[in-house]
Amino acid sequence: MKIALAQLNYHIGNFEYNTKKITDNILKAKAEGADLVVFAELAVCGYPPRDFLEFEEFIALCEKSAQEIAAHCKGIACIIGLPVRNEVLAGKDLYNAAYFIEEGSVKAVVKKALLPTYDVFDEYRYFEPANQFECITFKGRKIALTICEDLWNINNNPLYVSNPMDELIKQDPDMMINIAASPFSYCHDDERVVVLADNAKKYKLPLLYVNQVGAQTEIIFDGGSLAFDKHGNLLDEMAYFKEELKIYEIEDDTIKGYSNKSHQAVPDIEQIYQALVLGIRDYFEKSGFKKAVLGLSGGIDSAVVCALACRALGPENVMAVLMPSKYSSDHSIKDALDLVESFGCKHEIIAIKEAADAFDSMMAPAFSGLPFNLTEENIQARCRGIVVMAMSNKFGYILLNTSNKSECAVGYGTLYGDMCGAIGVIGDVYKTQVYQLAHYINKDGIVIPENSIVKPPSAELRPGQKDSDSLPDYDTLDKILYQYIELKQSSSAIIAQGYDEALVRRIIKMVNTAEFKRYQTPPILRVSPKAFGMGRRMPIVGKYLS
Repeated sequence: MKIALAQLNYHIGNFEYNTKKITDNILKAKAEGADLVVFAELAVCGYPPRDFLEFEEFIALCEKSAQEIAAHCKGIACIIGLPVRNEVLAGKDLYNAAYFIEEGSVKAVVKKALLPTYDVFDEYRYFEPANQFECITFKGRKIALTICEDLWNINNNPLYVSNPMDELIKQDPDMMINIAASPFSYCHDDERVVVLADNAKKYKLPLLYVNQVGAQTEIIFDGGSLAFDKHGNLLDEMAYFKEELKIYEIEDDTIKGYSNKSHQAVPDIEQIYQALVLGIRDYFEKSGFKKAVLGLSGGIDSAVVCALACRALGPENVMAVLMPSKYSSDHSIKDALDLVESFGCKHEIIAIKEAADAFDSMMAPAFSGLPFNLTEENIQARCRGIVVMAMSNKFGYILLNTSNKSECAVGYGTLYGDMCGAIGVIGDVYKTQVYQLAHYINKDGIVIPENSIVKPPSAELRPGQKDSDSLPDYDTLDKILYQYIELKQSSSAIIAQGYDEALVRRIIKMVNTAEFKRYQTPPILRVSPKAFGMGRRMPIVGKYLS
């Protein structure tokens, strides 16, 4: 039997687009001799559809698309993921399910049992868990079909009542297929390979796994579909961050033509780069936008975001706005202009001194007798926000936010100033990683000016200002933030690692008290195991200090 895995980039709610993409690949797989072609979890509607699932018309369109797809399944079978109605009156209205389609009709419906509710997942909000499990029979073979999380319970997570494969194995299947929507983080590919290999080894069955690729607002899918033999050996690994259709020939319990291989681990920073470029590109294409604008300061953060945007959208579609204040240094303007010249993107220079002075004069009576402080610094940042938003409104550009994760974590940013934007490009990238990204972007030649990388970071909102005036050095800060945010360590556990107690408690307090700011930031492209946004839900008014 020849089985094709279709690793595709879907668009949530775009049924015409998704259906055509699926049917085109059915025909392509058929032309290449496949007997069965397999698509990802919720491929018909895109993942995650969230509250679209509450609209009856949305579910009806899923079914209509499935029937159109079924009409193309003549001489070839397919497996597609979609939401299906729960016809029983008890429980949730829907199942996260898969259709097995053969000769134009749905021959079997497989429902997902293990519904994740951690991090970015919220499936139990919408779906009823399955409690009955049957193998699919096709061409004399029994296929144990599972959906994403149903193969992630290898350690028998006590949160789940049952493990689907423990039930399916009783029916003596010949192989396993898992369809998934497995989001990217820079450490997830290694974990995924291990978990799936353990399943193949545990159940002594060959395993084909198909993931989707592409970005859905902040969530990015990296592809990397996999094939394993019955001993848990990795046989093949499909492309990362790219669409691909690949056919595997199964004979008895062997995937022909492949021998054992090692997982091709890619450095974290290279994965982050690829994910961010894909995330920017898909955000614009799927939203119907063409052109981006950003504030370019001459510093490292905006330089990296500008470089990523130029790579994702083409420099002709990127507008960099230089907004020097009266405290800006000449080298900042030169560094920004050097970057613009390197990439060939458009730019404007719009000084904010006049606007900031006007605000200072306007507020002078109210602020009489009070010294210059953070208030006046923030007025300058908000002047910049007004300028880039004006460019966005006037010319139809979409504003890219350039704040990094270190700043987002401790609240080192100005609401309605440098924190504004439609999408946060590096808001899940720590400052130390931003420097690594800059070096990676420069690996084939200097495009980000060296001075932007080596000079001390500064917002240049007062004379001689440096980030280090307000923050610990980024190397120490980022290590403590990683322990608290990604690893969820308490302050006492972090202090026990040798960090200064006062510093740890200060940083954690900054993180917790800045929650109100993060609620008002744009969605952030997720590249880490724990990003700000829907994957980290904290109360604003909570008193708990770890």
